[in-house]
Amino acid sequence: MACKLQRTIVSALSAFQLPPVTTIRIKAMEVVTHLVNDTVEFYKWSLTIADKRVQHWPMMSSPFPTLAISCLYLIFLWAGPKYMQDRQPYTLRKTLIVYNFSMVVLNFYIAKELLLASRAAGYSYLCQPVNYSNDVNEVRVASALWWYYISKGVEFLDTVFFILRKKFNQVSFLHVYHHCTMFILWWIGIKWVPGGQSFFGATINSSIHVLMYGYYGLAALGPQMQKYLWWKKYLTIIQMIQFHVTIGHAGHSLYTGCPFPCWMQWALIGYAVTFIILFANFYYHAYRRKPAFSRKGGKPITNGSSVVANGHSKVEEEEEDDEEDNGKRQKKGRAKRE
Repeated sequence: MACKLQRTIVSALSAFQLPPVTTIRIKAMEVVTHLVNDTVEFYKWSLTIADKRVQHWPMMSSPFPTLAISCLYLIFLWAGPKYMQDRQPYTLRKTLIVYNFSMVVLNFYIAKELLLASRAAGYSYLCQPVNYSNDVNEVRVASALWWYYISKGVEFLDTVFFILRKKFNQVSFLHVYHHCTMFILWWIGIKWVPGGQSFFGATINSSIHVLMYGYYGLAALGPQMQKYLWWKKYLTIIQMIQFHVTIGHAGHSLYTGCPFPCWMQWALIGYAVTFIILFANFYYHAYRRKPAFSRKGGKPITNGSSVVANGHSKVEEEEEDDEEDNGKRQKKGRAKRE
């Protein structure tokens, strides 16, 4: 009886034999090949509905330059800290002053161009479809949005300066997520929708960046400016308001059936939600969470969270103040010894 049962089990198992490993690999390769081919075909089709006006603009003929720069950015995130591990941090004070105030000028130019051109073109702030014509004001809007996209690539320098100064705690997930995704997503925006309602979010964001980089530029001037920079936390609040406005604006367009690409509206809503979550987490840890106090100096210890771009956290400001105080004490000590 036992032998008969064993033969029955063996025959049943033989009926459900697994395919050989080679067959599995071939099928997997076929799936991957089909996926790649479908992706290429979809991209070719999408080019037929892309904006022909920007086709020959710098960086716009192909996504590869944008993707290559983004990959180099991620490589630097890995290699930079290793390179700086046994080296002294760079000060870069003058470089930061020039960089931050240059970004103020660039973002002010973008905001100004978007406001003037959209007003001249008679844009609506509630629903504005994309006009792909060569009208001078429409091209002016598209050009300002292209500069906005370029500014997101320039902002990679925020991270470079952090790493060269060995402010590794400032390179948070929020910081990297913001910088890496904005550059890639705005290439898509300029390629397909460089106008219409795209101007709305870019105008708000570039205006906020004027304030933000102005703050960082003043902070780079030295500790003597700290007493004038009490409004730092309000930058984060303004940024969170921006994301809520973006969601409301896109939601209103979807509800009213605005003839602006729905895929862009849904993408904006999803993207803004991720930022609200990340910024809320940062704001809680930076300003709402009760700090512990160190036993030695009695100063609050924070978690080293940073503002999304290249700003100074409370920890960094305290460290810079401490460095200046130590320098003064050393000078006094040398004077006494002399």
